Amino acid sequence: MNSILDNRPRLRAVIDEVAEVTGYLWQKGWAERNGGNITVNVTELIDDEVRRLPALAGPFPIGKELPCLRGTYFYAKGTGKRMRDLARRPMENGAVIRIKDDCASYEIIADQVVMPTSELPSHLELQNYLLSTGSSYKATLHTHPIELVAMSHIQRFLRPGEMTRVLWSMIPETLAFAPLGIGIVPYQLPGSLRLAEATLEQIKTHDVVLWEKHGTVAVGRDIMDAFDQTDVLCKAANIYMCARAMGSEPDGMTEAAVREVQQVFNLPTKRIG
Repeated sequence: MNSILDNRPRLRAVIDEVAEVTGYLWQKGWAERNGGNITVNVTELIDDEVRRLPALAGPFPIGKELPCLRGTYFYAKGTGKRMRDLARRPMENGAVIRIKDDCASYEIIADQVVMPTSELPSHLELQNYLLSTGSSYKATLHTHPIELVAMSHIQRFLRPGEMTRVLWSMIPETLAFAPLGIGIVPYQLPGSLRLAEATLEQIKTHDVVLWEKHGTVAVGRDIMDAFDQTDVLCKAANIYMCARAMGSEPDGMTEAAVREVQQVFNLPTKRIG
């Protein structure tokens, strides 16, 4: 069976990287059963031959008009598909979709009729925002990092800025690589437009967004970048929990030490762009 990846090495490289990252998600225990999802903007890798491909299925409604997505193409993990299976067979567990000219619907064009993740509205809303700002970020990742989700079950960490403060204080690299910290979205129904809109507001000012009692969302230049953002914050959460397991609240870096890291590394004040 022919694949859209045949004779398109740059597109294949992007999909291979997605497969690599999904393997990491499974190994870390962040992707139980069919948990988590991924969307990557592959528009710049699409040639005229692919643009002429007829739809395999669709159109399907997005649920909202997203004007910056007209004629764009995305690789999306399939709904109900397991990350561990995608790691081995990405084009059987995900699909390439094309956004229609109405900016409110999409169709599946390759390789098989694999319906995209149920969180597609959230992902596409983020992608629409990224394009509207001229951002170089092309990947969105939703996964279930154990330590971060566990922290979201504690009311203290749902207060604005509290989780970021604690995670920054655990290890200097957290502050250096996640300088805007983690935003919190109170619990919303998975897949809902309310969740998508709340996530969009938080990602404008944070590196990673944590959905209370659910998981995280990150954006990046590519899927590895989005994974790294999440991994850095989860490592800090793990350090915090290890210290707590020894019987006391960890001291963490002082506020003065945090400010020193910010000044020495000249950390950016904006994440998107």
